[in-house]
Amino acid sequence: MSANIHAALLVAVMSAVTILLRFLPFLIFRGGNTPAYISYLGGVLPRAIIGMLVIYCLREADLFSAPFALPELISAAVVAGLQRWKRNSLVSIIFGTAIYMLLIRVM
Repeated sequence: MSANIHAALLVAVMSAVTILLRFLPFLIFRGGNTPAYISYLGGVLPRAIIGMLVIYCLREADLFSAPFALPELISAAVVAGLQRWKRNSLVSIIFGTAIYMLLIRVM
């Protein structure tokens, strides 16, 4: 089997599994009989995941040497401000990333 066919099969299998996992909850909980704990997790997990991502992104920020984590803190503030103002995650992430990349080149 050639490397291209092998790679295509891997991508196809991974895509199928991802699609199945995305649709599985809708198939299992048809008719609106979702258990209370699943609804609870649906409400609290997005915020918990975002919190963990923020911690992960800022874990190596060095507060004690120049530039004193200013690019990270400024770009995080830009993301938070844009998210609060526009309520659009894509815009917030794109502009926050652009600001961060600009600041690490300039500072």
